[in-house]
Formats: sequence, structure tokens, C-alpha cells
Amino acid sequence: MPNQTQAEKMRSAGGFIAALDQSGGSTPKALKLYGVDESAYGSEAEMFDLIHAMRARIAQAPAFTGDKVIGAILFEMTMDRQMGGKPTAQFLWEERGVVPFLKVDKGLEDEADGVRLMKPMPDLDALLERARAAGIFGTKMRSVIDAASASGIAANVAQQFEVGRQILGHGLIPIIEPEVTITIADKAAAEDILLAELTKALDALPEGTQVMLKLTLPETANHYKSLVDHRAVMRVVALSGGYSREEANDRLARNTGVIASFSRALTEGLSADQSDADFNATISATIDSIYQASIAG
Repeated sequence: MPNQTQAEKMRSAGGFIAALDQSGGSTPKALKLYGVDESAYGSEAEMFDLIHAMRARIAQAPAFTGDKVIGAILFEMTMDRQMGGKPTAQFLWEERGVVPFLKVDKGLEDEADGVRLMKPMPDLDALLERARAAGIFGTKMRSVIDAASASGIAANVAQQFEVGRQILGHGLIPIIEPEVTITIADKAAAEDILLAELTKALDALPEGTQVMLKLTLPETANHYKSLVDHRAVMRVVALSGGYSREEANDRLARNTGVIASFSRALTEGLSADQSDADFNATISATIDSIYQASIAG
């Protein structure tokens, strides 16, 4: 069973989820935006040391507490490391009041039928056991929708819920993330198909079972309101998806009951060479703006 104190926080607390889960593929870009060029590291190990230092700096900033940041999504290597002298998940919950999640997907397959499905996860059961032992509350897994393909979106959602049931079996709460690419011409049509497929999949879950959803901010405000209110949904969170923080916050504020789970929009404006005072002031202002957008609906 999930931690019930954490579950209640996820259901009802004001605030948002910080996405600190950049993987091997996205880490160089995240570091570059943070002011750390690829010339600063000579190996993957050094790269991951640098991104962990960035994440630890964010998580240990005075403003990064459960008052406004109710959850944080971690990369596997982040879960396996420490912050503030404690294992990361333990530090987040015990010292900050932030509920820890773990990114579990292994990246994306090549595009087919308008979608990019998740790659196989043969070691998922072992990872979920480690996550439970580490104090992780839930998981996140991302797949992508690149076109309003009815059959592709149906396959995408079916895969997400198949893996989601496996995660639920370990007593963890899955965040199901079928991301709609923000630049596609038929984004609104894709969102209509996605809403229908998600509703069918949620209706089929047993009574008392809950998942979370992480969705691209929609073209029509409150497009996903029926999912926010669904019996099988603990929380709907939104990804920034490439929108600037200003636009992501503006779109988010128009969607009642949806809260943020931003990655790039969270770290926008942060730099490795900032003084601690400047860094902490920047992340504090960012957290406040995302928090306000998350509770605006």
C-alpha cells in the first residue's frame, strides 16, 4: 500500500511536482541551459555528477519545501545517491515534506503510426522493488504522441496502462504520461482522441484503484476536467513540454484542478555560476510563480 500521508498530500495539497528526472539523453541539454558546457566533463560519470549537483542545489534551496513543491520526480541515479547526508528520497520526504517519485521508463521507440511508444523494461520489477525499499511513493513513464492517429494513440494509452498495472502491483502509484508534442498541426484533434482513450482505460480500472496523469497543456482550457474529477485519478499534472515558463504558467492557470510538473520551465534562469543568494532568489521566484499557476484554477 502507498504511504497514506503522502497519498493524501498528492490528492489534495496545493502546490506542484518538480520534475528533476533528466536522463542520459536529456542531461547534456539540461546542463547547457544551466551554463555547463559539454567541455566541462569528460565522461558520462562526470556528467551525472554535475547534474546531481544541480538537482541537489535546487532541492536544498530554502524555498524548495512541501509548502509549495508537493512532489519531485527523480532519475534512477538520483534515487541511488544522497542529498543533505541522506538517501535522496528520504531527504525529500523527511527534511522537505516533498513526496518522491521515480522515472522508470528506458526511453522511446522510433516513431510508428504517429506515436513513440516506450522501450521494453525487462528489469522493471527489480527496479520497483528497489524503489519501494528506498521510500519512493510513485513512478513516472513517458511516451509521445506526434499525430492525431486513433490507432496510434490507442496503442500508446494501452501500453501506459499495462505497465501502470504492473507498477500498482508493487504498491506504487504510476504517473501515466502520454505527451502530446506541442508543435504538431493536429494537436487539438490528438487531444480529443487521447481524452477518449484515457477515459476508457480509467473506467476499466477496479474500484478503489487510482493512478496519476501527466498531460501536455491542452489547446482548449479544461479539456481534461472530466479526468481531474474521475474516481480513478489521484491527480492530473501538466508538463511544460517546451513552452516557456511564462506561457506554461498562463496555460496552466486556465485549467481547473490541474497542477504543474515542470522540468525545463522549473530550471529556466538558473545558472551554475550564480551565487547562492542569486540562485536561491531565482528558484524561490520560480517556485512561487509555478505554485500560483497551479492553484489558480
